[in-house]
Amino acid sequence: MNQFAAPRKSLGQNFLQDPNIINKIVAALSIQPDDIVLEIGPGRGALTHLILPLAGQLHLVEYDRDLVQYWQQKAQTAANLDVHSADILKFDLNQVISAQPQNIKVIGNLPYNISSPVLFHLMQYADRIDSQVVMLQKEVVQRMSAQPGGKDYGRLSVMLQQRYDIEYLFTVPPGAFFPPPKVESAIARLTPLSTISHPVNNHKEFEGLVKQAFSQRRKTLRNTLKGLLNSEQIESVGVNPAARAETLSVAEFAALANLL
Repeated sequence: MNQFAAPRKSLGQNFLQDPNIINKIVAALSIQPDDIVLEIGPGRGALTHLILPLAGQLHLVEYDRDLVQYWQQKAQTAANLDVHSADILKFDLNQVISAQPQNIKVIGNLPYNISSPVLFHLMQYADRIDSQVVMLQKEVVQRMSAQPGGKDYGRLSVMLQQRYDIEYLFTVPPGAFFPPPKVESAIARLTPLSTISHPVNNHKEFEGLVKQAFSQRRKTLRNTLKGLLNSEQIESVGVNPAARAETLSVAEFAALANLL
């Protein structure tokens, strides 16, 4: 596919080129013949060319105009391919979901500069997503799957684990890409929880409380949650006001948010 220009740094483009890694990523999504798959940022098609013969329907969301044009030409001869020229952060997944009776599967090599916002954007549609397999910076996947008490555990861990089962699948070395990024990458699989163990009454309030609790990691909840909850309220759900945010479980954050 040498008709393409060089990868664009401004778009965070690093194109995957290792066949073994590509096969492992696609296999992790367990695509069935009637599945509807949404791929974020297909790029030059490392994953796309493998997914297309496997899926019932494949939707691509691509921001780069040159790549959009290429995929639109491909779609003219591939009946199960739909191309959406869009910024994933502004893309309404209902354009894909609303026409489908079943939940969709999502896959993508997410631009590392916007990976967390993309994950939060996709969370809005978790009720209609079967599973997501995404490539991210290794440290982001470590944070997503981290458990309470460690330095990696934070806002991203709590927000995503409240809604998903998260698996760190494998690490991807820089040499698997062109050009090689300066960081290691990793593959994560996020499966929306069919039964949410720790439901929250108001997701925006939950998000706000978690963000505020982690805003000053070294301070206690008594200080970081000042203005939201007092010590007595924090104690009322069995949480120590002298604890730091990084020691609390997802269940404890949910209980605090439900006080608001």
